[in-house]
Amino acid sequence: MGLDQQQSGAPAKDRVPPNQKVTTGFPVLHYGDVPVYNDLRDWTFRLFGAVEEEQTLTFDQLMELGMTHVTNDIHCVTGWSKLDNEWEGIPVEAVVALAKVKPEAKYVVLHAEHGWTANMPLADFMAAGNVFATKHNGEALTPDHGYPLRFVIPHLYFWKSAKWVRGVEFVEKDKPGFWEKNGYNMYGDPWREQRFAWD
Repeated sequence: MGLDQQQSGAPAKDRVPPNQKVTTGFPVLHYGDVPVYNDLRDWTFRLFGAVEEEQTLTFDQLMELGMTHVTNDIHCVTGWSKLDNEWEGIPVEAVVALAKVKPEAKYVVLHAEHGWTANMPLADFMAAGNVFATKHNGEALTPDHGYPLRFVIPHLYFWKSAKWVRGVEFVEKDKPGFWEKNGYNMYGDPWREQRFAWD
């Protein structure tokens, strides 16, 4: 169902993609070590690639873009779904407005700690409800779940919702991110079960 998937008000059974099981927990899955941030004054967020002017923002500058609240369902490629997640964070539109993206940009690559990356079409990145989250269900993100900043794109499998995100690269052509280089699907639509490269 992709970008048009409606969640609010729909029965739970109509909100869970094929071969997913609903959990009330919040499983922790990631590759590598959890970053430690002793001082966010040293933290930066970069917008680069096919943009009119590259931007490097401090954490405080990013927070000044304003906050939004969204509620959505998330679906992990490993088979769990968590419904009615409340997120607080910076709307994607506010971030993109700073970048002044060039017309030739058709995709984005999210860059996160430890060289981790995730790719997606620009149209999906810009979908309504996507957010650079700082809080989940009213609480600050824990380190395991991406503190201080996690991108959230609920209509794709949750590996696309990069933890510890540090920047966005706008590109003309799609290129695989970390998990895509390791056999995961380039797009990752949970409603089509696009888990792996051969799906």
